[in-house]
Amino acid sequence: MAASLNGTGFGWKSIGKGFAAGLVATLPMTLSMVAMHRQLTVQHRYPLPPRIITTRLLGGSGGSSKTVEHVDASELTALTMASHFAYGGACGALYAAAERFMPGPRPATGTLFGLAVWGGSYLVWLPALGILAPATEHPRDRAALMIAAHVVWGASTGLALELLDRLRAS
Repeated sequence: MAASLNGTGFGWKSIGKGFAAGLVATLPMTLSMVAMHRQLTVQHRYPLPPRIITTRLLGGSGGSSKTVEHVDASELTALTMASHFAYGGACGALYAAAERFMPGPRPATGTLFGLAVWGGSYLVWLPALGILAPATEHPRDRAALMIAAHVVWGASTGLALELLDRLRAS
């Protein structure tokens, strides 16, 4: 289960494992996002948040098919994927640091952490920085897609950490 408070099971190795688990978990999250995105109505099938966020951070609007002037479409896709996976890894590292305070099986605590990441990102810091409107202002089906994707990420992160521990123990 979780690392102990006395430092024997927590530290840079734990954070590194969390980063790796979050990075790996971003793959099923991304695949589920793409699959759910295809099920949206045509009017709601505009770019997913990672693409919009990346575009806006680069100085573009994020809502159109145009990319920022100095970045072509393939570069924007690569930047989007790199930043999305890096954020997933960073959040996985945070989960590894916080999980010792969260009793229960990792898939469950990971799911709760994934929901907290969604809430913190889409209700707090992205709107506060003017990057995205709060999730409460997005179409319900898109908000539900992102909530479900974060459930997938959280459960997958918990499972990946569990697997890493089992591999290390064997």
